[in-house]
Amino acid sequence: MRRTMLGGKIHRATVTEANVDYEGSIALDADLLDAAGILANERVSVWDVVNGARFATYAIPALAGSGTCCVNGAASHLVSAGDLVIVASFVELDDAEAREWRPRVVFVDERNRPLALRAEEAFRAV
Repeated sequence: MRRTMLGGKIHRATVTEANVDYEGSIALDADLLDAAGILANERVSVWDVVNGARFATYAIPALAGSGTCCVNGAASHLVSAGDLVIVASFVELDDAEAREWRPRVVFVDERNRPLALRAEEAFRAV
């Protein structure tokens, strides 16, 4: 059996720009992509915390240390500069791997600077 699991997540990044004239994708600070384990051109889901919009696109690296979070192309109609978004990638694992997997989650400040990196633990009822 294969399972689709959260691979990495950038939690509550602030959108710095929405550019309709770009071909597509979401440009993210290369340091954030690296910390979350998200590769250039990897498919990601983007969830807007402010308005509830959800879409899939691919990640492209922006200048490391820039704090960039720029939604491009048609998806730019779904967000506004200043919105908070969650960017997530997913991995396919076999059942045994999935039970041991810990996704990489990056928490950021209002300027998209990393505050904390954590391997998420599944909730376990006591």
